[in-house]
Amino acid sequence: MRIILISSILGFFITLLSGNYIIKYLRKIGLVVKDMNKKDKPLVPISGGIMVLGGIIFSLLAFIFIQTFIYKNNIYTISVFAALNTILLISLVGLVDDLLIKSSKESSHGLKQWQKPLLTLLASIPLIVINVGDTIMWLPLIGKVNVGLLYPLLFIPIGVVGAANMVNMLAGYNGLEAGMGLVYTGMLGLYSYFNGYYLGALIAAVTFFSLIPFLIFNKSPARVLPGDSLTYLLGASLVCIAVLGNIEKAAIICSIPFFIEFVLKARSKFKANSYGYIKNGKIHSFYDKIYSIPHIFARTGKFTEKQIVYFCITIELLFSSLIWVL
Repeated sequence: MRIILISSILGFFITLLSGNYIIKYLRKIGLVVKDMNKKDKPLVPISGGIMVLGGIIFSLLAFIFIQTFIYKNNIYTISVFAALNTILLISLVGLVDDLLIKSSKESSHGLKQWQKPLLTLLASIPLIVINVGDTIMWLPLIGKVNVGLLYPLLFIPIGVVGAANMVNMLAGYNGLEAGMGLVYTGMLGLYSYFNGYYLGALIAAVTFFSLIPFLIFNKSPARVLPGDSLTYLLGASLVCIAVLGNIEKAAIICSIPFFIEFVLKARSKFKANSYGYIKNGKIHSFYDKIYSIPHIFARTGKFTEKQIVYFCITIELLFSSLIWVL
């Protein structure tokens, strides 16, 4: 636990200290988009996920360094490097998407919808080739099943692609992605540690601590937006925690709000946006029906952006807490 904490705290300071420099650089190169939930729609730098990625990289490398040179123990090295490569690859896909974004009057567009799952599939390769994880899985409505080679060849790729894209769907508000990410990585990290799954606890801890300073920059009014580089990163981290910690069931329970979001977005044929428009300081939905979890609150026109974010984080906290009883 000491090594995990030391490594994670290093990631915290890397993210914190690099934040201002990265924000200035993103603005300098013109990688900015409109903050749609603000009255004047200011241009804000996007792809802040790269500062979180930097924290995670340094944290995991520090963990391997301490294990190798101080404790003379290489037992976790391959698994940690596999997780690091998966997170790095998927973050690069998100970064490419952010770089392709072109600001328009009302929206921003990057990679095409069919390109995202195809490219994120590549990020599952590091976890596949080392055949990591326990092939005995808990499946909804079925229970525990030994899936054998289907685990690395089918379930891991599905998990990586699905998690990355589902986290990406529930976004669009200052502090939403990072706030929810802190909840499920924190809860899964504690669950992994108290059940003796230390690799899962490691991935969760380094992600959690690297997210904290990012939220400082991303809370409303945001100085930087996460972009796909963060949402994809969070999806990959979620899968790595589940696979390395053998806690797939807990990860699925924590992901229930994203499954709900998928169903709601499917009602609009994935054309509806989560964000709304501001009027008298409150967020209003563009739609009469509910096509996203934030629409539940935005339809009323009674809540600010911060309040809607707090409600969504609370929903995630309630579902994540269920892992201790289910």
